[in-house]
Amino acid sequence: MEIKKVSIAGTLESSDIQVRIEPREEAGIEIELNSSVEKQFGRQIRKVINTTLETMGVESAKVIATDKGALDCVIKARVECAAFRAAGVTQNFDWEVVG
Repeated sequence: MEIKKVSIAGTLESSDIQVRIEPREEAGIEIELNSSVEKQFGRQIRKVINTTLETMGVESAKVIATDKGALDCVIKARVECAAFRAAGVTQNFDWEVVG
C-alpha cells in the first residue's frame, strides 16, 4: 500500500491516540511517538504501529503518534484508518468477525 498524502485519525482525548501518517521519500517506517507513558509502553506502542503497517503492506511512511493511554486495539484501528485515508482507499470493508 502506498502512502500518497497526509492523513490523521484519532483524537487527543484520554484513552485514545492521534495518528498522523505522511509520505516518506526513503524506504522504511519512521515513528515519532509522543506519550506520557512512553517509558513504560513506548516499545509496545511502536511495535503495534509497525506490525499494523507491515501487515497492510506499507513500506514507506512517517508516523507521528500522540498517545493518551490507548489500548493496543485502539492503536491498531487508528493506524489502519489513517493508512487507508493516506492511500486513498475508498472501498467498503466487511468488518464483521466470523466466529
